[in-house]
Amino acid sequence: MKNSSTISGGRRPTGKIKFTVAVIADTHVNEKEDFSTSPYPANAEANPRARHVFAQINKAAPAFIIHLGDIVNPVPELPSYGAAAENFKHITHGLDVPLHLVPGNHDIGDKPVSWMPAGMINDSFIALYRQHFGRDYFSFDHADCHFVIINSPLINSDSAAEQEHAAWLEADLADNKNKRNFIFSHYPPYVSDPDEAESYDNIDEPGRSWLLELIRRYKPEALFAGHVHNFWYDVFGDTEQYIAPATSFVRHDYSEMYRVDAGDQQGRNDAAKLGHMTLEIYESGHVVNCHRSYGETLAQDGAVTGDVIATPHTRTSQLNGVYVDMRHAWTEEMVVAPSGAVDEFRRKKSRNDYPLMAMWEMGLRGLRVPIQDLADPATRRRMQLMCELGHEFHIYLYGMPRDTEVVLLSENAALVKHLELVLNWDKLDQLSQSIRDLRKKTGIPLILSRVNRSDAAKITGGRFNHLISHGFSLEEFDELEGFARANPGIADGFQFTIMRSIDPWHAARQLKLFSETTGCRAVLYVKSTEASPAQVFDDDLANAERFAQSILAGVGNQVDVVLDTFDDIDRGYFTRTGLVDRRFNPRQAGRLLSALVLELNKDNWVADAELDLLRNEQGETLTVVRNDGAIADHRLVVTKSAPRE
Repeated sequence: MKNSSTISGGRRPTGKIKFTVAVIADTHVNEKEDFSTSPYPANAEANPRARHVFAQINKAAPAFIIHLGDIVNPVPELPSYGAAAENFKHITHGLDVPLHLVPGNHDIGDKPVSWMPAGMINDSFIALYRQHFGRDYFSFDHADCHFVIINSPLINSDSAAEQEHAAWLEADLADNKNKRNFIFSHYPPYVSDPDEAESYDNIDEPGRSWLLELIRRYKPEALFAGHVHNFWYDVFGDTEQYIAPATSFVRHDYSEMYRVDAGDQQGRNDAAKLGHMTLEIYESGHVVNCHRSYGETLAQDGAVTGDVIATPHTRTSQLNGVYVDMRHAWTEEMVVAPSGAVDEFRRKKSRNDYPLMAMWEMGLRGLRVPIQDLADPATRRRMQLMCELGHEFHIYLYGMPRDTEVVLLSENAALVKHLELVLNWDKLDQLSQSIRDLRKKTGIPLILSRVNRSDAAKITGGRFNHLISHGFSLEEFDELEGFARANPGIADGFQFTIMRSIDPWHAARQLKLFSETTGCRAVLYVKSTEASPAQVFDDDLANAERFAQSILAGVGNQVDVVLDTFDDIDRGYFTRTGLVDRRFNPRQAGRLLSALVLELNKDNWVADAELDLLRNEQGETLTVVRNDGAIADHRLVVTKSAPRE
């Protein structure tokens, strides 16, 4: 039964890539090499970090580069400003592609904020910026697209310059309303919520409403901003908003978003979050890729080592039927404490979008989430946005849904790829008609699973425990096959679960046979653990192998696979590493999955291809191999460590 109302990814691009734009932010170039007035060592690495990223971008040869501001670290009132500006010009003088600059608060003065001691934007700072960097707002065309560079620190400054800037922007958008427009700002209008309180990180009122009204009216395709040194994604009206990572350091007040220790330099040197973006303009639509630099540096006389690491993207990924169990909250809003630095007089609320960024760069589309995510309005809105990008949601719950949940499912059926019902199988006769009615009423494909067994004590040798098991075992294959034949149309599929010790290839082959003989979908839930909740599975390489084998087994046998789990379970029961760590930075499994999906998309390997993973003699690398003996591209090799991790 096909769920005809499922959203098909309305924001997935079509046609060919017309051109690519590199987007870089917050280089914070210093007046001296390996030096900064900041007390954090990470700031002193800003110049060689910027040099490394610019060199990689230049090698990738985009159509042009847009820098989102905070070009330099010294603010305009400091005498070191000019030296830093000259260093930036020296770092970028060898670029073979055009570079367009957006003024940031370090470049042209802070937005009007009465609590900050730094100098606010004024006519003399604007003149100084223009002397060193040129125009502070302008627009230009490339192909059929229009690119708009704004001077966001001017907004709310109540100056003649602000009025001139506002009049220019309104006229420019009106004159180019029939083109594909992209806006570039240093300050974002908001970080994670259009109604959030003002902070150091966003545009205050009334300027925010003015800018958002222009965006609502003229519907630019995307808006890019920097300043916050972290990643966020949202959609306002018809416009996608991207807040870009920095090349220099992380704004570490946002380390509150992770339930682990703050990390190097209190989180400021979370190097896996540094990097740049590329904007790929398609004939219709676009894709934004995030490229992690891991804080790599390039000396003044150094040679570029390596290319920008290519990654897939959920928007263009062809990886179907692979879901990841999202045990932790994946769109959580956190409270950032007053820092005593950039914000001191109120808490900030902010959504953590790093799970989304990690999914994008792995090409992951499927998420297994509890029905409570669908019931929560804020999470449901994120699900809507993600479905438009090509994500799919496998919703689960224990037992039959309540009447209010049936209404919820019916009204949001377009967001649900499958509904997994985990049932007490001993009561199935009583539930049979209700299951059929639910399937008919919602139009959502139903996947049946079972919880525990009434005879579980026999299976465990009479021992009692509080451990919950769900999903059918491979030993129940014949029993379930008979049930499916005797109850045609009761469900669209059945979910089987295998423990760590069971080979996913063996299981997937059996489930392929199950689908062929019953006509029902088979879903394979692959656990990363065994029976004991105290046993720890934290071997990154072994877990990477487990994840990759499971995906290859699913692809090779056309069986849906659910991977357990997305991010580390580092406390509580059944601890194990995931695709990402608790800072949502990629683990080896995540990097391998990203390379694997990229290769699968590129080569369009047939579904029944025999794919396997081979370790080298030292057990330190994994290589994907096809059944014809051809070794896949070297990017599919994963080692025991990543740069700067």
